[in-house]
Amino acid sequence: MATEDGGLRERKKRETRLALSHATIRLSLERGFDRVSVEDIAAAANVSERTFRNYFASKAEAVVATHVERGQRIAEVLRDRPADEPLWDSLVVAVTAQFEQPTGDGGDERFPPALRELLAEPAIQHEVFRAHALAQDELTTAIADRTGTDAAADLYPQVVAAVVSTALGTAMAHWSRDPTRSLVALLHEVFDQVRAGLPDPR
Repeated sequence: MATEDGGLRERKKRETRLALSHATIRLSLERGFDRVSVEDIAAAANVSERTFRNYFASKAEAVVATHVERGQRIAEVLRDRPADEPLWDSLVVAVTAQFEQPTGDGGDERFPPALRELLAEPAIQHEVFRAHALAQDELTTAIADRTGTDAAADLYPQVVAAVVSTALGTAMAHWSRDPTRSLVALLHEVFDQVRAGLPDPR
């Protein structure tokens, strides 16, 4: 029972964290990052300003929390995939699953130009770099667990996680320049090239 209560509390904390992140992104896209206050965000998420500050030290950190959550979900899906499934099949499923349904943050699907402008904010770029490292570390551990390697000592899980992270970033950057294309289709295209060993395009 204690374990169930702990799991429920953790899930509620995660939901609150995401609600605040989504509200921050949505309001920033609508009004501009500098014109959104913590008070505005808390009100949009139906919580107090104190609650916001319990979760985040800044608005920039709140914006990037969605990326941190996505990285955690990728690692979780990978761990849940069948043990006998080829690693790259599992990785493709784990990554693309995060984009097959709307994320609910009011950003990725509707406002690519505004989203690019938001992510160009210096404070947010710093948080993106930190979140990217956290997500990659999480994926490295999940890959190591799945392959029986050591996340700290072996190159393999580190290299695979770095490749996945770069592939994801490349697909999203390409999509942000041409949002008429399907992001999921782009991800499959990128991973197909990686799995083929990046053959000479000629």
